[in-house]
Formats: sequence, C-alpha cells, structure tokens
Amino acid sequence: MSIFAGKTLMITGGTGSFGNAVLNRFLRTDIGEIRIFSRDEKKQDDMRHEYQAKYPDVAHKIKFFIGDVRNLQSCKNAMPGVDYIFHAAALKQVPSCEFFPMEAVKTNVIGTDNVLTAAIEAGVGAVICLSTDKAAYPINAMGITKAIEEKIAVAKSRYSGKTKICCTRYGNVMCSRGSVIPLWIDQIRNGNPITLTEPEMTRFIMSLEEAVDLVLFAFEHGQNGDILVQKAPACTIQTQAEAVCELFGGKKEEIKVIGIRHGEKMYETLLTKEECAKAEDMGNFYRVPADNRDLNYDKYFIEGNTKRATIEEFNSNNTRRLDLEETKAKIAALDYIKKEMSGEGNFVQ
Repeated sequence: MSIFAGKTLMITGGTGSFGNAVLNRFLRTDIGEIRIFSRDEKKQDDMRHEYQAKYPDVAHKIKFFIGDVRNLQSCKNAMPGVDYIFHAAALKQVPSCEFFPMEAVKTNVIGTDNVLTAAIEAGVGAVICLSTDKAAYPINAMGITKAIEEKIAVAKSRYSGKTKICCTRYGNVMCSRGSVIPLWIDQIRNGNPITLTEPEMTRFIMSLEEAVDLVLFAFEHGQNGDILVQKAPACTIQTQAEAVCELFGGKKEEIKVIGIRHGEKMYETLLTKEECAKAEDMGNFYRVPADNRDLNYDKYFIEGNTKRATIEEFNSNNTRRLDLEETKAKIAALDYIKKEMSGEGNFVQ
C-alpha cells in the first residue's frame, strides 16, 4: 500500500457497505487519513464507535465530515488536504429511483458533477467513480442516472488537469446494504418462504472485496477518462436463492416467485457491443478508453471510423455461469455469511 503512504483518501457515501470494506482493507496500512463524507450523522456515529472498538490503535485515522454531494459548497468544504477520492455516494435501489427519479438525478448526476468540480478545483490526485452494470443499455432511472454519471466523469477528464478521473462498473455486490441475500436469510429465520422476482433472471455477482479490488485496479492502472470493468461470473436468481436455502436451512420447494420489479431487466450488461469494439483486455479486467475526439465533426463526413465491433457485448447471459455448488461456495466465503452462520447474527456491513 506504499502508494497510499501518508495520503488522505476521501470516500463519499463512506458509511455504506463499500466504505466499510475500504476501511477494513486500509486502516491498518500506512495510509495517513481516511475521510468519511456523508449526510447521515447517525451512521457516522455508529461507525465511529464501531471502529474505535475494533481498531483502537488506528481509529484516529478516520475523520468524519457531514455533508451532501448534492451541495457543491459542502463538497468543497471537505476537499482541503485530500489526495484521492473514491466516489461511492449514490441512490442505488432500482424501485426507489423509479418512483423518485429526480432524487436520483440530484445525487447520482448533480452530486457527481459537484464532487468532480470540487476535486479538480482542489487539485486532488485521482477520483474513482463507482458505477454499475445498469448504466450499460439503461432502462431504469437508476441506470440512466449512473450512465450520465459516467458521461460526466469522461467529459470532466478532458480538462481535469492533474486530477485523474476513472469509473468502475460492476454488477451486484453480494450482502451489500439493501441487497437480497440478507433479506432471504431473514425470511428463512422467520419461517417464511424466500421470495424472488424471476427464476431465470441472471445477475453478475461479486463480493465487496472484489469491488474494492476493482477500484484499486482502476486507481493504479486506469488512465484519465477510462471505464474499468471486472470479468465477473453470473448466476440465475433461482440458483442464488437455492444456494441460500441450502446454507441456512430454507425450503427450496417453497420459493415464491413474485414477478419482476419496476425497472428490472432479465439480464445485465457490463460492456456494450459498441464498447467491446474498443475495449482493452487486461486479464481479469476490461479497460474502455475515453472517446477524446473533439467537436469538429465536419471531418467525419469524409473520414469515418471504420472499426466495428467484432465481439458480442459482455453480459450476465454470456459470461461464465456458476452452478449451484459454485454459487454456494462463493456466498459461503463472504464475511457476512460466515458471521451469520456462526450464530453472531445481525452483522451489518
């Protein structure tokens, strides 16, 4: 972690699942300070007490800033001394964004613009913006606003000076706040059947640790304006539900199908066909470089781009599909699941 030695890292939306995963990864390293920027003082207070108890010798490295990405001055107030930013603040639940799309715009679109404006003005070294597979071919308000977030990041990168701006795009993070596995565990423990939307629906799955790995990869290897994607596996929702049933004693035969929710797709896409045409394969990751053509479109009437997509889009239907045993092993490896299975319960990421 020498690249972070003595540096100040700010995490927007830092009280969420991702912020906690970063703290657990970084706090005992040689990093100088981790700045948690969010608007919920209750969550900040809970986090403060949790880490003072968990890491009493290094908890002083965590600094808490009350603020809101929707307010530019609020972002500017938190920037002095910041070297790097992981921008995780977002409205992420598909149904709530469908019912309140302007709230998603205020946080995901305007909030991102505010964070990047403040970061560029303050001379921050790098900003990694967290995006989602729902930003590729978006059909719901959450995905559309995250797609605009990516466009803002790429546009800002063209004149960001010393500030490197990259996006990471990934699929469902298992056991993150508001995700389905904790809900299923509660349903089983309360003696109720598991509810799922559509058995054949497929989703990319990854752990919080893998989400942090992707952001660190973008931080170290991404170039200004890049979108970085991890080659994640996928499974059907039915397989995921059956895996949770087997781990926690649920009854697979009683799984209840409730139908697709507002704004959901049958499968998700991490790279569009158009992005695949220019994506660079980097082993476990794909890099999509920014389109840095200028606004002088006249030349394209006589000089077109002859390169065409030669590979399919990268989606949850054509990636590696995990079977029941593989899905169960991936879920069982999560810290959240280990603690739930050990009887500690109520473990909150």
